Amino acid sequence: MIKTPFKTRLVSAIIAGLSSILLWSCSTPKTEKPAKQPNVIIILTDDQGWGDLSMSGNTNIKTPNIDKLAQNGVVFDRFYVSPVCSPTRAELLTGRYHVRGGVYSTSEGGERLDLDETTIADNFKQNGYQTAAYGKWHNGMQYPYHPNARGFDDFYGFCSGHWGNYFSPMLEHNGKVVKGDGFLPDDLTNKALNFIELNKNNPFLLYIPFNTPHSPMQVPDVWWDKYKNKTINKTHSNYGEENIEHTKAAYALCENIDWNVGRVEQKLKDLGLEENTIVVYLSDNGPNGRRWNDGMKGIKGSTDEGGVRSPLIIQWKGKIISGKSVEEIASAVDLLPTLAELAGIKLESKKPLDGKSLKSLILEEHVNWEDRFIVNHWKERTSIRSQQFRLDDKNRLFDMKKDPGQKEDVAQKHPVQLKKMIQYKQQWKTEVLIELPAKDLRTTPVGHPNFKYTQLPARDATAHGNIKRSNRWPNASFFTNWTSVNDSLTWDVEVLETGNYEAIVYYTCSEDNIGSTIEIRQGNNAIQKKISISHDPPLVGFEKDRVKRQESYVKDFIPLELGILKLKKGSGTLSLKALDLKGKQVMDFRLMMLNKVR
Repeated sequence: MIKTPFKTRLVSAIIAGLSSILLWSCSTPKTEKPAKQPNVIIILTDDQGWGDLSMSGNTNIKTPNIDKLAQNGVVFDRFYVSPVCSPTRAELLTGRYHVRGGVYSTSEGGERLDLDETTIADNFKQNGYQTAAYGKWHNGMQYPYHPNARGFDDFYGFCSGHWGNYFSPMLEHNGKVVKGDGFLPDDLTNKALNFIELNKNNPFLLYIPFNTPHSPMQVPDVWWDKYKNKTINKTHSNYGEENIEHTKAAYALCENIDWNVGRVEQKLKDLGLEENTIVVYLSDNGPNGRRWNDGMKGIKGSTDEGGVRSPLIIQWKGKIISGKSVEEIASAVDLLPTLAELAGIKLESKKPLDGKSLKSLILEEHVNWEDRFIVNHWKERTSIRSQQFRLDDKNRLFDMKKDPGQKEDVAQKHPVQLKKMIQYKQQWKTEVLIELPAKDLRTTPVGHPNFKYTQLPARDATAHGNIKRSNRWPNASFFTNWTSVNDSLTWDVEVLETGNYEAIVYYTCSEDNIGSTIEIRQGNNAIQKKISISHDPPLVGFEKDRVKRQESYVKDFIPLELGILKLKKGSGTLSLKALDLKGKQVMDFRLMMLNKVR
């Protein structure tokens, strides 16, 4: 027997082994690399009606970029939101009716989303997503109501219900006061584009709640020039009630939004992210004025069809059939479960959702979808929508397929449907509306251990004595007419952590009024500072207002550093008053910042 040399046997073994590996690799199916989780971009406009898009049939306006979203994705033909801003935002964030989350107003604390609610950003962040929000938050200002505490890693914009100036205004970035850069919607879009660029290799959730076309109707010349001499062809059904100049301004602002939507789309295309990004477009309520809305009854603030019907477009290139239209009714509470299921996200909400996933309606054909009831509620008004009917707040029944203007009460023709919807309304009020407390016992938090900044704006203060608010709408207002040492401002607060806080007041004061000493006090702890620098800028805003505004005009307020104030943990009153008066007025007040000192 001839023995093979060791080296020869070794080489033969290696060759045989390699052959086996190659044979196995050819015969065994390859394991594909898991697909990257899709990015999600939610674009929410403010006070844009269903009819404020050319895709809706409005020939007064051109919105080609938003129309293109619809052509590339799916359009929900009957999609419903709340009648006003903060409730819709709460429902979008949580998948639950806004009253469940403590939202009952648009200002003075009633816009805050309860702290035990889980948001869409919380869920996506827990699943490895980078998260950001740029724009109008309107669901709480002081941390932990602040967006940075609700799952958003980065926030730039404002937390109030509306803003008084759209041109390089005072804003905030993650709690810190900053100055905006240019026209606000453009500025917000710039931040969004930068976020997309930075996270092109990471899954991200990007929320862009634009501030327009909410009033004040401030429009840059480049957009206004197109409309100022334009004839408006399609008008509101009651033409005499329409303010044509307001309509023109709204359309100009909507075309600016469309341009910015196009910028977002182009960024996705440039980075090769279109086929891995879900883009959602909607508005937060009906139009903020009487203008063309295809004859629907109601505008912003109304629970009728025109006050709550919103466009909804969902684009996911390569995944969603282009140009699909969904006739089944849907609601803002459906967005969280829908986006979570599309992205493969397991929801961690500790509370039951009111919404349901729309995934099958989006991705499948001929879906067996059961009829449902959608509730639209605001203040004391509750309206119920089924696929065919709307029961209004006065329990009148309308056939929405035949009568979108809600002109004929068909209750007597459909007694069974009437009874069914009335019963559902009563059940909803008993089971859902009851969750909203009769009195808001939530405090204004100051000094959360996890956050440096606390804003205490004029909006949240109570004025005593002669002090007057600059406007009846608190959100972007300031205080003036501070003419006595007996006048004061107070905040009922809950200090969450004992510590030292840098106190800064944003103020204006004319040259002939400087010299007064102001004091901030909590119990026995107080600091004082003399106003020694005059700053008396004019009111601004009217330069680009295309119609007279209802909201307050604003000014350029500057910071006055008062020093370090020690605050003790617990509930109590924080006060701001003058110890002396050197002129006719102490100052005009816009904002107090309390920044934690470590």
